[in-house]
Amino acid sequence: MKKVGFIDYFLDEWHANNYPDMIKNASKGEMIVTHAYGKVDVPGKRDNKTWCSEMGIIHCKTIEQVVEETDYIIVLSPDNPEMHEELCQIPLKSGKPVYVDKTFAPTKQIAIGLFDLAKEHSTPLFSSSALRYSREVMELEKGDIDFITSVGPGEMENYLIHQVEPMVMLMDSPAIRLMYTGTSQTPCLVIDFDNDKRGVISILVEDCSFSSFIRYKSGEVAVIPEATGFFDRFIIDMVEFFRTGKSKVPDTQTIEIINIIDKAGFAREHSDTWIDLK
Repeated sequence: MKKVGFIDYFLDEWHANNYPDMIKNASKGEMIVTHAYGKVDVPGKRDNKTWCSEMGIIHCKTIEQVVEETDYIIVLSPDNPEMHEELCQIPLKSGKPVYVDKTFAPTKQIAIGLFDLAKEHSTPLFSSSALRYSREVMELEKGDIDFITSVGPGEMENYLIHQVEPMVMLMDSPAIRLMYTGTSQTPCLVIDFDNDKRGVISILVEDCSFSSFIRYKSGEVAVIPEATGFFDRFIIDMVEFFRTGKSKVPDTQTIEIINIIDKAGFAREHSDTWIDLK
């Protein structure tokens, strides 16, 4: 059995609550979450010690203990990506495979710094939105895409990545510039990619499905009415990453995705103005 350790800002959150069973099932019991560290206790949620006790996981008082006593490391904090730089410092010097939950970093420079730190210490590093792994996206006909329009739920600050990541992967061309064209209540972005490609992302905030229309340069159109099955495929890829130490997501693509998300926040404050991404 291989031991998996959690490092989180606080542990009583959806990803930490659900990943243990997902990882155990995807690895057929080969990998078990055994250790966890949470930096703070949050009012209204189970404190970290109670969470560990109820989950049957060893409560670690330090990040060092998690790193020393496990084989694979997951840095969580999915809704507080500003904590990733701090929480990753010790894991990325370990040489052990590290998965960092979405959103990888708040800025392009921090993202580059984390990958550089991992490379300096020969630490395998992987990060991705689960939406990259939806059945519909993975089964799309590969071809030269002209235009994508995408819609999804959530707040822009922590859900934008779920639309940006699949779009960047499918476009397979560098992003050049973006513009915020939404309202105060409904975020909307236009992103121009190299090779005369364009994407439009709308965040409806309230609960709705992740959906998209994809038009190829041939004129054919593919429709994704709802992205499904993404967590199952995502966890399988995470398990494979732990086994091999090799990420299927290029570092350069993750950095590009973070750059888009970072610049989108700036663009929101300068609506209807093109923001350079290069």
